[in-house]
Amino acid sequence: MKKILITLILIIGTAHLSAQELTVSAQLKPRFEARHGFGTLASPDDEAALFVSQRTRLSVDFTTEKYEVYMDIQNVGVWGDVSTLSKSDKNGTSFHQAYGVYHFSSKFAIKLGRQEIAYDDQRIFGAVDWAQQARSHDALLFKIKPGEKSKLDIGFALNANGETNFKEDYAINQYKSLQYAWFHTNFTENTGLSLLFLNNGMPYNKVTGTDPGGAPVTEQKTTYSQTIGGRFTYKRNRFNFNAATYFQGGETPWSGSTGTQDLSAYYVAADASYKVLDVLKLGAGFELLSGNDQDGDITKNNAFNPFYGTNHKFNGWMDYFYVGNHANNVGLVDIFTPIVYSKDKLQLRLIPHFFSANGTILEPGFQKADSYLGTEIDFDVKYELVKNVNIFAGYSHMFATESMEIIKGGSKDETNNWGWVMITFKPTFFKKKFDEPKG
Repeated sequence: MKKILITLILIIGTAHLSAQELTVSAQLKPRFEARHGFGTLASPDDEAALFVSQRTRLSVDFTTEKYEVYMDIQNVGVWGDVSTLSKSDKNGTSFHQAYGVYHFSSKFAIKLGRQEIAYDDQRIFGAVDWAQQARSHDALLFKIKPGEKSKLDIGFALNANGETNFKEDYAINQYKSLQYAWFHTNFTENTGLSLLFLNNGMPYNKVTGTDPGGAPVTEQKTTYSQTIGGRFTYKRNRFNFNAATYFQGGETPWSGSTGTQDLSAYYVAADASYKVLDVLKLGAGFELLSGNDQDGDITKNNAFNPFYGTNHKFNGWMDYFYVGNHANNVGLVDIFTPIVYSKDKLQLRLIPHFFSANGTILEPGFQKADSYLGTEIDFDVKYELVKNVNIFAGYSHMFATESMEIIKGGSKDETNNWGWVMITFKPTFFKKKFDEPKG
């Protein structure tokens, strides 16, 4: 950490030699949470978890006419996860982002390094800002501007355990490689369209034979799935409308004998909102993520995967679905009706969610269960204390059914709820423009 800070000080001290603009900022985000049934249903013997987590970031943005270098230094932890006499933090300090951008022209640039990748409503690619650690990718992007109202990003990522002299199995539980293209255009001031193609490569173990003892011999391979689709937006006066659909094909890793499953899945969503008053907005929407039938063909995968999206933003804030869980499961139908009040520095949101399974759920006796999973009520309030300092609090309650118990475990009769309070500081310490030296 000391070496990192010295490097930043040197950058700041010499910035006038070549920089056009230098910005040094920070973020401090402590959050208290009380969890009892967060992410999954509580059991009768479970007691509530109480803790405070914290994100601490220091950001440097160094920009010239031709290039940009950006760095986010981040520490994430829980209060008390190390001794008060500890010399180091449990999770250490790392770079959340560290990338460079070079502009070949006003219409073409490359961006490479560790970076957040987020598009549209962040359903497939998102920054996952709610999670204290957030999400970033080591990637190379080609950023193209075909026209004044259009932009195209083409991205590539290739992951490895480290520097090696020969091929070795990839040991981290994420993609081995990916390639994607994202295109966005605005037809008018009111309408926009985004298109996305993602080729996602996941490692899996392929059986190539048996050893002398009869045990299977495997070799790590990469299998690819494809996601293709788009999102349409419309906004006029007090009315907003959004719709999206994606399809997935190819193959995904599987624990069965073949090592892979054929994938055929889909996603459909739409929502609308209307500002009935200057301070009050009402909305309604739905999401359908296809899923697997519990009595279906196990060699086929019909479960849609939102992959690298900001999933906490969707399907209820208690994270029962697609936040490190519910993959390759019975899918989801989510109907929601948000109510938003905003005035001056205050915002309040109330969002009921009505959840059902898309795929068939089986009771212990192999009879089909009701597809209705339950209702979640989310409420939060946000207030700006002063510029760059916000206080944020919320409460969520899950009213689950027996069908939710079947897929999640725990008890629907327990009080399944979650409350939190968070304060965010986002100061800018230093921002100055400098003249580029001549010659």
